[in-house]
Amino acid sequence: MKKKLLAAFLLSTALVSAGCGDDHPEEEGVDAEACEHLQEGPASAVTATLGTDAAPAILADHRRYDVTLADGPDGKQGAVSFAVSEAADYVIYTNADVDLSITTASGVAVEIEESSSSSEGCADIKGRHVVPLTVGTHYLTFGPTSAATVGVLIEESHDEHHGHEH
Repeated sequence: MKKKLLAAFLLSTALVSAGCGDDHPEEEGVDAEACEHLQEGPASAVTATLGTDAAPAILADHRRYDVTLADGPDGKQGAVSFAVSEAADYVIYTNADVDLSITTASGVAVEIEESSSSSEGCADIKGRHVVPLTVGTHYLTFGPTSAATVGVLIEESHDEHHGHEH
């Protein structure tokens, strides 16, 4: 019985560390994978909405979403929706340094735990935001900014050192 549990654990660990491919070392982690997808895609184009009504959906599916922002009162801005099926920390990457705010479907603001405008290993990462999300729909609002589009990629965080002991 113990051998079967150990084998299952080792197999699941191998699958998690494999990620989206074996072409980058494990220690580069989620940032390396995000860099690859920000640079090479695959990509889908979506048009953000002013406000959350009818905001287009984006997914954590190893895909860059090229979000076209709308003309707002203070510059380009817009919202997209993200449905979370598993409560976890997520990393939201952008290829432009734009303001990001996140709310739940009921309008409650979600605190971003960590934010930076760069990543050591990838010059294409201009925004890196770690945020704990609960199950349900969330709205990501970008801007205001002068950028007409922003590339967005969402990955579930696998950072074992990141805890919630505040």
